[in-house]
Amino acid sequence: MQRRDFIASVGAGLALAPTAGWSQDAYPARPVKLIVPFPPGGPTDIMGRTAAKAMGDALGQSFVVENKAGAGGNIGTDAVAKAAPDGYTIGLSAISSLAIAPYLYDKLPFQVEKDFAPISLVGTTPCVIVVHPSAPFADLKGLVAYAKANPGKLGYATSGIGTSNHLAAELLQSVAGIELTNIPYKGSSQIVPDLLSGTVIMSMESSLATTLQHIRSGKLKALAVTSPTRAKALPDVPTVAESGYPGFAVETWFGLVAPAATPAAVVQKLHDAWAKGAKTAEAQAAFDNISGNLRVTTPQEFDAFIKAENNRWGSLIRKLDIKAN
Repeated sequence: MQRRDFIASVGAGLALAPTAGWSQDAYPARPVKLIVPFPPGGPTDIMGRTAAKAMGDALGQSFVVENKAGAGGNIGTDAVAKAAPDGYTIGLSAISSLAIAPYLYDKLPFQVEKDFAPISLVGTTPCVIVVHPSAPFADLKGLVAYAKANPGKLGYATSGIGTSNHLAAELLQSVAGIELTNIPYKGSSQIVPDLLSGTVIMSMESSLATTLQHIRSGKLKALAVTSPTRAKALPDVPTVAESGYPGFAVETWFGLVAPAATPAAVVQKLHDAWAKGAKTAEAQAAFDNISGNLRVTTPQEFDAFIKAENNRWGSLIRKLDIKAN
């Protein structure tokens, strides 16, 4: 009996081994959920849906977007951290949760360095300094001169304390030696009407898409973009670096992440799918429509990028003692 039991157990093990190997090779064998931690319709949602379509086409499997908004992206990002690490739940997270939130909040339900497996950077958008035509300056040099002559009197709108556009403005103040006053709103949808009416004359916008039509119509004026190179949509608008502050570069960024224990082979498959899908004209057109820059990095490069961004923004937030509301 013992010999027969031994033979039976070995046979069972051999029978199961090919099945386990097949299931890993066949990934994804069912639809993959991609969590976007912001509401539908915005630039982040468009990036997420573009990535989902591109990756699904590349892998021959459905990628289903689930919008799980709240807490500046932290609720959806936490849902990714706590999902099963099997490759069937991934997320499109952002600078707000992966590089800023750890220093704004005393407690977060996730740890960036421990809870995620980076897949790839997906896209970036420049912040843009926009003003109402009534502003008493016409370029960044004039803005700096005005701010130096009137310290603290020039207010600028942002989408909240500790957002990427708020931190971009803080960094500009630091390098330019000026003092501005942040006027925090609850989002760009509330800023634009006040900017158009002249209720607030300046904004550091985190998404060019929200103001581009008004800039082109002349209802608003763009003074500079914060990206390292000029925005394709506004080729005549200089960068902050070109305007007298070499090396200045700030972009809002978004990237794909999986739960930390996701197998490396699965992470690589997901990366390869985005790298392939990102080359399509459809994906490029979607990013152009939101004035975004499509990006692809290896998982290792994205991991290093996240760490560098944590060091950068963590240092600034601690220095200025910025806390979330």
